[in-house]
Amino acid sequence: MSGAGQTDDAKWTYGFRVIPNQISRAQWRNTLTYRLHPRLMVGIEYNPLASKVSPLCNLVAVTETRTRPAVVLGTSSDRIGTRHGQSFYGTVSKNVREWTRLPLEPYVGASYGTYDDRVRPIGGLNVRFNPRWSATVLFDGVRVHSLLNYSYGRHQVGLVLDRSYNPGMSYSVSF
Repeated sequence: MSGAGQTDDAKWTYGFRVIPNQISRAQWRNTLTYRLHPRLMVGIEYNPLASKVSPLCNLVAVTETRTRPAVVLGTSSDRIGTRHGQSFYGTVSKNVREWTRLPLEPYVGASYGTYDDRVRPIGGLNVRFNPRWSATVLFDGVRVHSLLNYSYGRHQVGLVLDRSYNPGMSYSVSF
């Protein structure tokens, strides 16, 4: 389960995201995660401008096979644009390149957010242009966000466009 920017021996990942002209909690996000198992990641998220700390967890409950999609369950801070809250989500995803001959990885699911005490549909599409470049368009249940990522070794750098098309950037390193 080593993704772009992560190697099989990397257990820790530190990342940050900066989006100017956003609410305090979303302007500067720091994460530190630890891979307990190839299918289980745990960590913390710290938003210093809002003095918020929240848990992160991602469990691949069902792994993807040639014919079966993956099922992922997890938790993180609520969607971008909310002042506080935690989200709990479940998604189904599948790399459909073998069927379509296109580098597409769609996902759909649902997320419960404590900010507005509501379940919302979520989804997105990842396009992997090559091993280093990928783009993702995601719907968080309210707005669409876009990401463009470049991976090199244990590092990943990204351009983020939030719900109002404010440009931001992200960086992560796995070790």
